[in-house]
Amino acid sequence: MNKPIVGVMPLWDEEKESLWMLPGYMDALREAGALPIMFPLSTDMQDLLQLADMCDGFLFTGGQDVSPELYNETPLDGLVECFSPRDEMEHIMLRYAIKENKPLLGICRGIQFINADLGGSLYQDLPTQHPSKTEHHQSGAYHLPIHSVEITQGTPLSECLQLKSLPVNSYHHQAVKDVAPSLEVMAVSEDGLVEALHMPDHRFLWAVQWHPEFSHKQDKTSRKIFRAFVDALS
Repeated sequence: MNKPIVGVMPLWDEEKESLWMLPGYMDALREAGALPIMFPLSTDMQDLLQLADMCDGFLFTGGQDVSPELYNETPLDGLVECFSPRDEMEHIMLRYAIKENKPLLGICRGIQFINADLGGSLYQDLPTQHPSKTEHHQSGAYHLPIHSVEITQGTPLSECLQLKSLPVNSYHHQAVKDVAPSLEVMAVSEDGLVEALHMPDHRFLWAVQWHPEFSHKQDKTSRKIFRAFVDALS
C-alpha cells in the first residue's frame, strides 16, 4: 500500500542563497507513516499546482517573518525579516489546500502565515508589542519545554491529546494577534497568546506555534500531532 505524500514547504537561507530543511519535519512525518517531499521555492502557480496534485497534504514549516503587508501594516524598522517569495508561494498552496479540502499542518511561521493570509493579524515583534515574562524565544535544547499552554476543551487538539494543559518548546518573535474569521483557537499560552488554531469547516487544517518537529523523538504528544495529521491524509 502506497504511503500518503506530504508536500513540505522549503526553508530559505538568504546568506547562502540556498534551500534547506530541518530533518525533524521529515523524520516526524516518515515515522507517522507519510512520505514527505520538499517543494522547490517557486511562485509559478502552474508548477505549484502540478506538484500539489501529487500530494495528499501539506506541511507549512518555520522560517522568515510573515510580511506585515498581508495584514495591512507597515513593518517595524529593523525588527522584521521578510521573504516575499515564500509568502506568495504559501498563499497559492493554502488556497489550493482549502479549495481541494486537503489536510494541512502549520508549525510556527505556519500558524502565523495561515492566520494572516486568511484575514487575521500578527504581533510583528513580541518583545516590542507584547512584553511578557513568558519565554517565547528559547536558546538551545529546542526539544525541551519552556512554558505551558492551556488547551481549549472540545477542540480537535483536546480530543487528540486528552489534556487540559501542555508543556511546549518555543522559538518565535511573531505571533497571532487577531484570529482570522474562519479559524478557531485550540490553545493559549500562559500570557494569553494564541498557540494553536484550526479551521472547523476543513477536513484537517491545524496549526501550532510551538515546534513538535524538535520534540517528536522525546515527546509522545508531539508524535500524536503528526499522527493525527497523517491519519487525516487517507
